[in-house]
Amino acid sequence: MQPFFSRRINLLFIAFSCALIVHAQDDLPKDYLSKEFHKGRREAARAMMPDNSAMVVFAAPTRTFSNDVTYFYHQNPDLYYFTGYKEPNSVLLIFKEEQIGSDGKKFNELFFVQKRNALEEQWTGRRLGTEGVKTMLGIEHVHNNDELKNFPLDLSKFRTVIFGSFYEDVADNPADKADLYDLISIVKQKINLPADYQNALYKDLGFFKSRASVANIDRIKNNFKTKMEANENYRNNPIVKAIVEINDSTDIEKVKTEISEAKINTLAFDQITGALREIKTPEEMQLIRKAVEISCIGQNEVMKAVHPDMSELEIQGLHEYVHKKYGAEEVGYGSIVGAGENGCILHYMENTKTKVGTDLLLMDVGAEYHGYTADVTRTVPVSGKFSPEQKAIYKIVYDAQEAAFKLLKNGAKWTDASAAAKETIANGLLQLGIIKHKDEVNRYYPHGLSHHIGLDVHDKGVSQVLKKDMVITIEPGIYIPSNSPCNKKWWGISVRIEDDALITNDGYELLSSFAPRSIEGIEKLIAEKSVLDNYKLPPLKSAEKKKSF
Repeated sequence: MQPFFSRRINLLFIAFSCALIVHAQDDLPKDYLSKEFHKGRREAARAMMPDNSAMVVFAAPTRTFSNDVTYFYHQNPDLYYFTGYKEPNSVLLIFKEEQIGSDGKKFNELFFVQKRNALEEQWTGRRLGTEGVKTMLGIEHVHNNDELKNFPLDLSKFRTVIFGSFYEDVADNPADKADLYDLISIVKQKINLPADYQNALYKDLGFFKSRASVANIDRIKNNFKTKMEANENYRNNPIVKAIVEINDSTDIEKVKTEISEAKINTLAFDQITGALREIKTPEEMQLIRKAVEISCIGQNEVMKAVHPDMSELEIQGLHEYVHKKYGAEEVGYGSIVGAGENGCILHYMENTKTKVGTDLLLMDVGAEYHGYTADVTRTVPVSGKFSPEQKAIYKIVYDAQEAAFKLLKNGAKWTDASAAAKETIANGLLQLGIIKHKDEVNRYYPHGLSHHIGLDVHDKGVSQVLKKDMVITIEPGIYIPSNSPCNKKWWGISVRIEDDALITNDGYELLSSFAPRSIEGIEKLIAEKSVLDNYKLPPLKSAEKKKSF
């Protein structure tokens, strides 16, 4: 990798033909989301927006990995959902009504993107530019991002401006006058945001509007009082002052109305994007199905290959090799490969144990295919057979998952499946003597049952009931770390089974059925031979013992 200072020196001497840099790749995957899909999503959002409103969606910031090296860029899922654009330093504006520009042309959306730059592209990759966005993504009204500052657009004229959070930790690149930092600053000016604007404050106001009730108002008031003590913007905000003085339900509704009438609306952004993204289209389902199947194949291949001398990191590598072999660009989240007691850590991602031994192995690994992620967990006995204690715990978790599956269908409450799984686990632990009362179940089952998956592993959603074409996880688990108040024979056992389900009118489709989850199915697969059994790498010469001089 060339150092950054070398890059700058080279820029002084090298001139490249744009044709060399912009040469289109014709050997790319053919199953990306179509430009018609993205256009349809923008139209769907526009239909949900209130009258006289504008929506603002920024690209995600780049993040530093080390010194002048950045992490692989991951786009803001909302911007990708609406555009298919994968580059940084951009902003999309969607308008409820048709607008007329200073040149007399009509538009209902504007997209400001990175400018073509042959020299930069040699270092950081090809850019679509305005013409590429028009051709490849089908967005007509697109401009270079450095045009935003002087673009004749007054966002303060709109009754409502809808956006998520402004990124508040973005650094300014002095050499780029249209980077994300500048785009955010320009949009703030065009909205005429109040000087005390703070992401957290307006998110809290949105939470109040969506959740406040007589039952929880005292807790919410205390939360705002605590923040007023620590933050001047909270102390000076008139709506916050009204919240802490609330006495009854009439006062609650007055404050909710005041929040609804405010120009700045972050709640509407979450409601619109959540309502859209929680229901998957047929085009999205094609990608999700691939991500889930790839993840399951990874689980299967590891089950066949695993042995006690493997490291957690090696097992992670096998999973992710399978993912990439099938074209999945990334993992949807940090791979969790926990042997023995490491499995008791819910989001264990160190994966540093050098030998997994003969304990249970918990593998929570999901492929991300063209932006859409799976989320599949299997817990397997490295020895090849579950011990009696492991089998007993595994059966409880399996039964809890089965109890939840039975309640999945269009119109069902999320809480019903969660309650059924929790009740099954509580009864099972009670029968084994691991707990003495059902209300102790949270000690060993400390997380929820389910979440959406999609462009985020914990994808957006707003509905309190299940709906057709939602894709959700069902993931009960039991975790018994050492020194738990139960018989020692249970210590160190951790089991989670996680599957991905598509909600249908009458039930569900188990998308992750490719990977066995029953005790018999897992033990049978582990006994099979692996294509990796004879794959041996040479030992590292640098690891050989050096002679002393």
